Amino acid sequence: MDLLDLLITATSSFIKIYMILLGGRILLSWFPVDWSNPVLSAVAQVTDPYLNIFRSVVPPLGGLDFSPIVAFFVLRISLGFLEAADGAVLSMGF
Repeated sequence: MDLLDLLITATSSFIKIYMILLGGRILLSWFPVDWSNPVLSAVAQVTDPYLNIFRSVVPPLGGLDFSPIVAFFVLRISLGFLEAADGAVLSMGF
């Protein structure tokens, strides 16, 4: 495994883990939770800056926040590009 393949694999793994954290953050926002809990606070601190990018672009419609859908879509597209790049790197023998 060369450096480029390792970098692509690590970035893909990071995106997958971040998507899990993001999903957890979104599910937690549906319930009343104590955000002073250190674990929940850490999840919010890691995911909120990314979600805020999309919250500033996608306004709430009818009181519903659709920005997480766009945020997941961007992550999934990025993951698809990385997986395609990983396949191309492996097939080219780099």
